[in-house]
Amino acid sequence: MVRLKEGLARTRAVFSQGLSGLFAGRTVIDNECLDELEAFLIAADVGVGSSEKVIRDLTARLPREPQLSPTAILDILKTDLKNILQRCEKPLVIPENSKPFVILMVGVNGAGKTTTIGKLAKKFQAAGKNVLLAAGDTFRAAAVDQLKIWGERNQIPVIAQQLGADSASVIFDAFQAAKARGVDVLLADTAGRLHTQASLMEELKKIVRVIRKIDETAPHEILLVLDASIGQNALSQAKKFHEDLQVTGLALTKLDGTARGGIIFNIANTLNIPIRFVGVGEGIDDLKDFDANTFVEALFISDQKETS
Repeated sequence: MVRLKEGLARTRAVFSQGLSGLFAGRTVIDNECLDELEAFLIAADVGVGSSEKVIRDLTARLPREPQLSPTAILDILKTDLKNILQRCEKPLVIPENSKPFVILMVGVNGAGKTTTIGKLAKKFQAAGKNVLLAAGDTFRAAAVDQLKIWGERNQIPVIAQQLGADSASVIFDAFQAAKARGVDVLLADTAGRLHTQASLMEELKKIVRVIRKIDETAPHEILLVLDASIGQNALSQAKKFHEDLQVTGLALTKLDGTARGGIIFNIANTLNIPIRFVGVGEGIDDLKDFDANTFVEALFISDQKETS
């Protein structure tokens, strides 16, 4: 909880300051206050749909509980936000009978895809899994070099070809190598691309088709990496990637560097795609398995309160 709390400090500041100002001097909550609360939630990137859900719940309670206090409202708010996220709380499980388990990493430039691969590789390795990396981002020499550094650091082999090679070919070769070596998990990098670039999105579809020539059930996970700091644009990206590729999981990165972490509620409410991981720092252990209860509690916990 401590590391997650630290990583969500900027988003938590938005919530705590905004809600403190909203409830200051109020002893009882009325409809006017709820209107202000809805406007605050939307401004905090929680999204219109998610905010409306919360306000509908609170509005329905007012006639039955006209003396609702700010403290009671906060408790209800936390419960409703947890309910939104819990539908997407589905940890990534690597089955024992699926070797290699192929994870195709996708996302736009700068979302933290290659770094996330390195952290995932370390996480799987620590869990006793045999891992192989595929340097499918053949457009940027830096991406291949970065992946090789992660591999060398953790003694994980990397399958790569020359710069400009066909990405589908690289990942195909890596898949065959993974099968031959009895690898548990194959993590395949791809070039970052804007979700609006139709030709590059078609290239991702090609990669999927090529992988399925070896195993029609693969890739077993299409993990979309989203940069939380871009707010509502992250939702637009997720919609398009999901439309084209049927994304099976999300990793939300850079939560430590933004006050816009509320976007996670909008993404969960709108798309209902499993949220696998959240990134709350640069450290190797700062990619956390997503837990709805812990996440919401970290948004509301007092900065003066010590939590172990």
